[in-house]
Amino acid sequence: MLNILRCQGRRGTRTSVMPVQEANVTGPASKGGRDRQRGAMRRCLMPTSQEAAAQCGRKRGSLLKVYEAIVKGLEGIGVEAAFGGAGENAAGLMLALDKSDRIRGIITRNEQAASFMACGYAMYTDKLGVCFATAGPGAFNLFSGLAMAMSDSYPVLAVSGYAAMEWRGRGSLNETSGLNRTPNSLAMLEATTKGSFLITRIQDTCDVLEQAVNLAFDGRPGPVHITVPFNLTHRDQEVENYHDLRLRAAPVTASAAGIERAASTIAQALEHGRKVIALVGFGAIRSHAEFEVRRFIERFQIPLVTTLDGKGIVSESHPLCVGVFSDSGHASAWKAFREADVVLAVGNAFNQHATFNYHEDLFTDKTLIHVNISDIEIDKAYKADHALVSDARAAMDALYAALDTKVGPVRPVVVDGQDWEKRPIPRLTDSLHPGQLAQAIGRMLPPGAILLADAGAHAAWLGYYVDLDEGQHFRKPGEFGPMAGHTNGALGVKLAHPDRTVVVGCGDGCYNMSGFELMTAVEHNLPVIWVIFDDREFKLIKMYQISTELESALVEFENPNYAAYAQACGAAGYTAETLEEFEICFAEALSSGRPSVIDARITRWAIPHYSPSPDGVIAGIVEMVEKRLRSQ
Repeated sequence: MLNILRCQGRRGTRTSVMPVQEANVTGPASKGGRDRQRGAMRRCLMPTSQEAAAQCGRKRGSLLKVYEAIVKGLEGIGVEAAFGGAGENAAGLMLALDKSDRIRGIITRNEQAASFMACGYAMYTDKLGVCFATAGPGAFNLFSGLAMAMSDSYPVLAVSGYAAMEWRGRGSLNETSGLNRTPNSLAMLEATTKGSFLITRIQDTCDVLEQAVNLAFDGRPGPVHITVPFNLTHRDQEVENYHDLRLRAAPVTASAAGIERAASTIAQALEHGRKVIALVGFGAIRSHAEFEVRRFIERFQIPLVTTLDGKGIVSESHPLCVGVFSDSGHASAWKAFREADVVLAVGNAFNQHATFNYHEDLFTDKTLIHVNISDIEIDKAYKADHALVSDARAAMDALYAALDTKVGPVRPVVVDGQDWEKRPIPRLTDSLHPGQLAQAIGRMLPPGAILLADAGAHAAWLGYYVDLDEGQHFRKPGEFGPMAGHTNGALGVKLAHPDRTVVVGCGDGCYNMSGFELMTAVEHNLPVIWVIFDDREFKLIKMYQISTELESALVEFENPNYAAYAQACGAAGYTAETLEEFEICFAEALSSGRPSVIDARITRWAIPHYSPSPDGVIAGIVEMVEKRLRSQ
């Protein structure tokens, strides 16, 4: 039996298989001596790996130190990068990564950035994102990225240090046991992972790692956490029973009966001339269902609307692609949704902005067929008439096969796409308009590019004005929505997809929070392009203040010379104040092969396209006025 403490996050239960007297140990992560003196131990003063093995009296390959065993296990499942912060309790892991010829170790300026990069690494791959930190504060810095992985369904493993077990409760440096007024890291991290594990015996290392990794991939993917106490890193501690990891996560597929009922509903709707649309979200992109979705809508002539994160599942110039359905989306998509009788929602969790703040009558008089990999998402916001708990790709393939036998040739459908609305850009000043900026980014994006938006008004501009071609991807912050999540996460995306262009559209507020990781990009030659929407204010907060309180405060700030900063870091830096200047800068950045920062100085007077109602902007304004009057 494993001598570990496992804390199952979310709806799970805490299960202890430790002795009763140790049941109060609920802390992962310790920040063992936050020693960040890089270069304190020069490689020339260190013995070779062969010498080190001889000194320890062990044979290389048969006996491994705890972190060597963890790295070897991760190598075996295809992990190629690990992101983390330096520290005494992470020192052994740093050495093990340095000796690995398969996993690239990336030391970030802050562990929070490392956790975001692990999310980026897992975002469009089927691989495990890995981040690590030393004990205490370092582990706590991983929290935001793990919360992002939890809400956005990224399989991520976090490994953190912990104070020596024999010192628990004494208040040792970076202790987080939860005893005697020390912070409780295990309780903290179990709240934002699918499971948190504290290893207490070194012989359990591979079993715990295998259990954690399988949990990360099981069902709806998500983050897991492993804590390694400092005493297990001592020289006399060796893993004598190493074994490779066995991945057992089974695919999630819907029942044949459920598929049959959903297919019959769609077939009857098509037969009787009722309108059917597909509403596709990020879950379909994560499952690589691009082919299945396109084949389905073309065969049965079903108009496609997407969430912001579903953009690009099919080329947005496709004749059946209607647009983005969200509060900052396209009026053409709102119109198609309102006219639909049957909605096939695939990989969609019906979150706040995708539902116009959970609009109560969104599915009134509609039949909802909901496909999601997690049963938690079914009926969470809207009651489904047909629920298919399944991976999106598998469900779309099964629905196609079942429906193909029930439906003959379908007459081509003509839909009102994005061109149905003119999407004009009003020019109130001579300054660069963010809508123009977004259009230029979309127009110049290379094939296969990945466009990331951070939290802020720029996400609405990009989602509305950028039209993606097949093979391109767009991602905004998900449910958790942290600022800087994609500003830093882009480095993980680039490492996972070295042959694809990675562009980040971020607000100046986001970049000011996290731009120091530009040095990490330069150090590791990761040619990410950051386009800063620079208006020297927190736009969305200002808009909210004015709309609710009729005034604003503490939302304006000054910015540095971003181009000069980028150049000082060894990156390419540009400043653009007009559309023409931006196009020149962006073209140069795309061809430079270097990390690049473009300071795009936009007007403050532009307001993103937005409606609080799926009936359109005017109806939304009326709803807002009525709501305010009722509250008085």
